[in-house]
Parts: sequence; C-alpha cells; structure tokens
Amino acid sequence: MKELRTEIEIQASAERVWQILTDFANFPNWNPFIRKAIGEPGIGAHLEVFLQPSGARGMTFRPEVLKAEPNRELRWLGHLLVPGLFDGEHIFTIEPLEANRVRFIQREIFTGLLVPLFMRWLHTETLRGFEEMNHALKIRAESLHFVISKKNRLYNSI
Repeated sequence: MKELRTEIEIQASAERVWQILTDFANFPNWNPFIRKAIGEPGIGAHLEVFLQPSGARGMTFRPEVLKAEPNRELRWLGHLLVPGLFDGEHIFTIEPLEANRVRFIQREIFTGLLVPLFMRWLHTETLRGFEEMNHALKIRAESLHFVISKKNRLYNSI
C-alpha cells in the first residue's frame, strides 16, 4: 500500500470549491492534471477519467464513485486493467476553516501487486499532478470568488 497526500488552503467557500470540483465538463478549461472527466459525481456512478500530469503520458480509467458528500468529500476507486493489480482510491476532501476559507486535501491510496513497480512514478509525476491541480483549483476558486464578491459589493453600493 502507498498513500500520496497534498493539501492547500483556498480563500473561498466550501460550496464554491465543491462546485468547481464536481463541474467535470469544465475540467479541460482549468485542470492541469485531470484533463477530462465524464459522468456524474453520485455514489455508484462510473466515471471516465483521463489523467495526465504535466510532462508525462496520460491514462484513461473508469472509476466508481464511492462517496459524494456535497461540500465535503468526493471519493472514487479505479483499477488498472483488473482489480488487485493496481488500484487507486482517490479522495478529495474540503475542510471548512472559516466562512470563506477551506483546506482542500487531495490524496490517493494505492494498493495491488504492481504498486512497488510504480513507486518512482507516483512520487514524481502523480504527486506533481496533485500539486498542480490544487494550485489551479485555488486560483479558479479565489478568482471567481473575488469577481462574485466585487460584483455583489458594486450592486449593494448602487
């Protein structure tokens, strides 16, 4: 078993981060790691996900959604070829810190016979992909939050 974990603080509400995280259709517009995701983030749903860390080859897999708790957690389980060879349980957690501040945690638990063969790749390309996605999510959530807040202040001052 191997676990990767990254986290970042985001100046936006849990609702806003969840909205961006589950708006799969817009992933190609902002997500540098999960380049494409097709499906609905509901328990038991099967997604089609294309991962491609920067500078690395991409791969498509079809995970099953295990948990979809709005504004808190999205979790899916994917397999390389067949279950038991190389499985990854990907977990996105949103922890509210204040009204408009959250900690976003992205982690994945890898299990299976082939995990030892992929350790180097996991520590470089995959971990880099997590960090790049976290930063892109932060930028998107904070910039959209700023635009919405600024717009609301403008309307309220009129």
